[in-house]
Amino acid sequence: MKNYSFDPELAPYLPLMPAVIDFSSTAAIRAFWSRFTAQRRPFERPDDIAIADRHVAGLPGAAPVRIRVYQQKASRGTPQPAILEFHGGGFLVGDIQMQDVWCARLAKQLDALVVSVDYRLAPEHPYPAATDDCYAALCWLHREAGSLGVDTKRIALAGQSAGACLAVSTALRARDLKGPGVCFQLLETPVLDDRLTTPSMRDFVDTPMWNRPNAEWSWKHYLGDGPRDTVPPYAAPARCNDLHGLPPTYLSTMEFDPLRDEGIEFALKLMQAGVSVELHSYPGTFHGSTVIGSAAVTQRNFTEIVEAFHRHLAQ
Repeated sequence: MKNYSFDPELAPYLPLMPAVIDFSSTAAIRAFWSRFTAQRRPFERPDDIAIADRHVAGLPGAAPVRIRVYQQKASRGTPQPAILEFHGGGFLVGDIQMQDVWCARLAKQLDALVVSVDYRLAPEHPYPAATDDCYAALCWLHREAGSLGVDTKRIALAGQSAGACLAVSTALRARDLKGPGVCFQLLETPVLDDRLTTPSMRDFVDTPMWNRPNAEWSWKHYLGDGPRDTVPPYAAPARCNDLHGLPPTYLSTMEFDPLRDEGIEFALKLMQAGVSVELHSYPGTFHGSTVIGSAAVTQRNFTEIVEAFHRHLAQ
């Protein structure tokens, strides 16, 4: 590994991070995920948060989509804002359990309904399966807003890594189809560009948790064997030439993340399209370093996210 200037509070944890992640085959992907999830601490469900799993209708011809709903038991009243959450995992791994702690904390701190989407994964289900599931979940949330006690004018999208890609895709689709409204999108360390041409993507070939080789395999599995010169913006939003009309955006990048530059470039494109953007690039960090919750930079990141949600979801 190169001599990266990691934050001193993050550096001691580097030996615990996966040194090499093999994403070359389905067997390798699933073996990695099995090892990784075996280390995950069991989620202790808060007494004051109601958590329920359910299935909602997918798009026509698709199977139902599993979701997990988080809601404060002693809600301060309705209608509530809502956050539709898409987990990360390079389109290949990840599950609805990944964001349990994050979703429960937001449900409590924001008095919001939080819905986490268990979208289908590649390579078994390449594009557009995941994007279809995420858009179906947004349609369901709007359709059932009345029974859920949700204010349709205060629905936000949120995603991490590949999940952030799915959040943008969902917002683009809603805009283009004149579909359900979205008031805000939170994009953390977003995956956006399959072309892999930015300086950070070229340079960071050995960074922890995510690097260029992993990105190459991720896109190959997600996009399948079709021609790459016709990849649609719903799959890789950096290819979108018209970002007008997207919701206000909070976008974060990490200094030593191959995804850093595509995130910053996308934030600039949004601004140039007239979209209000709050851009944070956290020094000394790497992709996935927010799992180290004790670090001050991680705590600052979460505080700023909560503040952004407060501003955009306020009545």
